[in-house]
Amino acid sequence: MRRFFVKNLFFILAVNVLVKPAWFFFIDRIVQNRVGNAAYGSYQAIFNFTLILQIILDFGISNYNSRTIAQDPDKLKSLFPVMLSARFVLMAIYTLTVFVIGWIIGIKGWLLMGIVLIQFFNMLLLYVRSNVAALHHFKVDGILSVSYNLLMILVCGFLLVYPATAHRFRIEWFVLAQVGCYSIAIIAAFIVLKRIYPISLRLSFNGKMLSKVVKESLPYATLIFLMSIYMRVDMLLVEKLCPNGKEQTGIYAAAYRLLDVCNTFGLMFAAMLLPLFGRMLIQKKNVQPIVRVSADIIMPISYMIAVAGVFFGSPIMHLLYTAPSAQSGLIFAWLMVSFPAFSILYVYSTLLTANGDLILLNKLAVFGVIINLGLNFYFIPHYQAVGAAFVTFVTQTALAIGFAIFSVKKINLPVNSGWLLTHLAFLALIASLCYMVTMLHVAWLSQLAIFCVISLLCMFLFRFISIRSIKLLLNK
Repeated sequence: MRRFFVKNLFFILAVNVLVKPAWFFFIDRIVQNRVGNAAYGSYQAIFNFTLILQIILDFGISNYNSRTIAQDPDKLKSLFPVMLSARFVLMAIYTLTVFVIGWIIGIKGWLLMGIVLIQFFNMLLLYVRSNVAALHHFKVDGILSVSYNLLMILVCGFLLVYPATAHRFRIEWFVLAQVGCYSIAIIAAFIVLKRIYPISLRLSFNGKMLSKVVKESLPYATLIFLMSIYMRVDMLLVEKLCPNGKEQTGIYAAAYRLLDVCNTFGLMFAAMLLPLFGRMLIQKKNVQPIVRVSADIIMPISYMIAVAGVFFGSPIMHLLYTAPSAQSGLIFAWLMVSFPAFSILYVYSTLLTANGDLILLNKLAVFGVIINLGLNFYFIPHYQAVGAAFVTFVTQTALAIGFAIFSVKKINLPVNSGWLLTHLAFLALIASLCYMVTMLHVAWLSQLAIFCVISLLCMFLFRFISIRSIKLLLNK
């Protein structure tokens, strides 16, 4: 099972490494540079507002569906039409709710309508992919996960390069392009799923079954709602609590983009681990080897990214953006330091979800919301976007510790002090090495390259990755 997991993971990583960074750095970043911080900040504030209310749109269906189908694939045939019907019912409720609340807080217009469509199509695509992943077709799911990004690179790439549209590019075009590309990606995903499993593309408004699905999805829905608050409310609060809110939101979004790039790869772990853990736990198999190999892959990389963010934050922001703020480097550093905590969450919160510990997860999420909102209402008015970045670090670190501790208790995972000390020693070593590298009289890009090479070598030295295990996987 461990070889199966790692081989599929390496394939998905390779596919995403080729596509996702190109999307973030050559499309999304250039769009922000082209339209300006204020326009892009306004778009991001609306986007995050609709994301918080996405609980109505998803209602925990994707996570519930992934866990259910992974444990019993035969349920897909009867469950699919009901789930699909539920999506459209929730879409109507979601749209009405977003527009009513948006009108109350002063968010409205065609841009809001376009972003609502983006959220619906994104959820629909995630739902179809959750079925593919639940059937353990991880490589196919990996390709589907980048289909939308590939289409956006082609469409927006043309609009950003073609002389007639390049200098007149507007944020509205960006939204329309996303709606169109999501539509094509969803059609492709439906076709692929139908070839994997004989589903019926029909709607079934079975009141009794819909009620059952909603009832069983409610704990997942509550969890997603609480998580969306403490993970996405910061940009909305920055816009509302700062005097120059749109500008500060744009600056924060510019730094957060790189955290989003990193989290994209973390989400790949979660997407694979949820159905994998679900099936292993129902079959009473030992999940410790998968937990450990996941942590040994994602955590050292997250330490490396965090350390690089601290020492090279300011020059990275100046390299990527045409007019970065003086505080951009500090914002970026705090956000990157949060990535190890996010990485812990992707492993251990997914394990608790697969185990069905939804009450515990919701309690921890409530704790996260209280910390996040309480600190944000103090730090954002005083320190603006820098305060929001700091609060992100505090919130995610506190939650990561909680999820890890309760995973050990609930799943009866063995506590290996030597393994924990190895991770701490690795972090201390690469932080010290990075400091020494910055003393070299070479360009900062050369310093960053040297640090990355040394850190990767240290991963082999600490046996997080070994040449022998890679050879065994390839031979298999």
